[in-house]
Amino acid sequence: MSTYIFGHTTPDSDSIVGALSLSYLKNQLGEDTTPTRQGDITPETAFILERFGYKAPELKTSFAGEDVYLIDFSDIAQSPKDIKEANILGIVDHHKLGDITTSSPLECWIRPVGCSNTIVKQMFDYHGIEIPKNLAGMMMCAILSDTVLFKSPTCTKEDTKACKELAQIAQIEDYQALGMEMFIVKSDVLSSSPRELITRDFKDFIMGGNTIGVGQLEVVDLSVFDDMKDELMKDMAKFKEEGSRHTILLLLTDIMKIGSQLLVISDDNKKIEDALGVSLKDGEVWLDGVMSRKKQIIPFLEKRFL
Repeated sequence: MSTYIFGHTTPDSDSIVGALSLSYLKNQLGEDTTPTRQGDITPETAFILERFGYKAPELKTSFAGEDVYLIDFSDIAQSPKDIKEANILGIVDHHKLGDITTSSPLECWIRPVGCSNTIVKQMFDYHGIEIPKNLAGMMMCAILSDTVLFKSPTCTKEDTKACKELAQIAQIEDYQALGMEMFIVKSDVLSSSPRELITRDFKDFIMGGNTIGVGQLEVVDLSVFDDMKDELMKDMAKFKEEGSRHTILLLLTDIMKIGSQLLVISDDNKKIEDALGVSLKDGEVWLDGVMSRKKQIIPFLEKRFL
């Protein structure tokens, strides 16, 4: 019986490519694994898959009784509903250690780097397994995406090293140009509904018994949101109520200006203001230099909601 590998509930490029790359590695090591996904493919991920000739992993949302590997997360809130009935063999992740527990020892590769695919690259190196050219190209793109072209404060020397080595394997000379092309695709928001945009890169977190949802959209020009911000806020309020959430935050990140416009719908705006050290005006505020949800938003919220 095959072991399934998947990322978090609303998969980004790191989760999708990570499932594919980790599955290839495990199969080369003699395990029978299948890459899967819990949610829809984003436009950016679709671009990467098409560029390198890969199909999206199969959609699968139930894993009771199955052997699984998790990649790019370790939080119950980002897991399938029956995760406690699955047998978790391992976790590969670059986030904080979440609240998933296991009854048996497991393989853990958790590193303070900017992308899960950086860790998978290190796993390939550790085991002495060669990476196919097109898979290397996808892994490279995942790193560029998660580190925001190396501009994110989460980016480390390990990420840039892995990216450059993967670019050599993929025979891509100007990987920065490909990364910018990828982000231009990612910036196409006009053809999507407010709900599609809110949930494109969205994660729920349990903080002090409250569900806090945080989404992020990264674009090359923040002005694309000028005519849709009101609709985004209205649908954020609906989405908040539908999920019985305490708060929904949406980061509109401008990768050229290096900062984010934060939109907030909350039961307690003061708590959000105190956590982030800001003053909201009509539920929003500009956060200069803020590029990372993982490093610059979540830790401060968690401290305030304890």
